[in-house]
Amino acid sequence: MSRSLWAACAAGGLFGAGLALAGMTDPRRVLGFLDVAGDFDPTLAWVLASALLVSALGQFWLRRWHRPCCAERFQLPAAQAVDRRLLLGAAVFGIGWGWVGYCPGPALAALAVGAREALWFVPAMAAGFWLHDRWLR
Repeated sequence: MSRSLWAACAAGGLFGAGLALAGMTDPRRVLGFLDVAGDFDPTLAWVLASALLVSALGQFWLRRWHRPCCAERFQLPAAQAVDRRLLLGAAVFGIGWGWVGYCPGPALAALAVGAREALWFVPAMAAGFWLHDRWLR
C-alpha cells in the first residue's frame, strides 16, 4: 500500500474515532443541536469549535511546508467562487443532515460501530453519490 493511502487511512480512522468518542455517531446529538427551541444539545458546537481550532493550527503549520509528506504536491480546490452549484449542494447537504442527523463522516463512523440507522443511511448515501456522478456525466 502506498504511503499516501496509509496516511489517508490513518487520518480517516482518527477522524472516525474522534466522531465516535464525541458521540457524533448518534444522530440524536445532531438533531438535538438543531432543536434550539426544544431539547437543545450543545455537544456538536464543541465538536465544531474543536475541529476549527485543530484545522486552523494545522493550516498554520502546513503553510511552512513546500510539499506534503505523503504526496507530490498539495491538492487545493481549483474553484474559488461561490456559485449556484455550491449553494444547491450545501442546501441539499443541510436538508439531509437536518432530516436524519447524519452527514457522511459520522454515518461511516456509525456504521463502523454498528448503528442500525447507518445500515440504511450509508447505502442510500452511496446511491446518492452514484446518481450524482451519473448526472454530471
